[in-house]
Amino acid sequence: MNPNESEQFKWLLCPVCGSKTRIKMRSDTELRNFPLFCPKCKQEMIICVKDYNVLVIKEPDAQTQSR
Repeated sequence: MNPNESEQFKWLLCPVCGSKTRIKMRSDTELRNFPLFCPKCKQEMIICVKDYNVLVIKEPDAQTQSR
């Protein structure tokens, strides 16, 4: 990977706590009604992303299931 390619990608940050999620985006990435889970704050939310602008649509009432 050359240095110019790494500049095209950014980590999608959690809108709640601001930490990195497990999603990497390019500048032309668009997401609609995407269920984003943050591994740090353990919250899940539905988001839309365009031009690196994140808009939270709603937060589901149900908690994430764990074993």
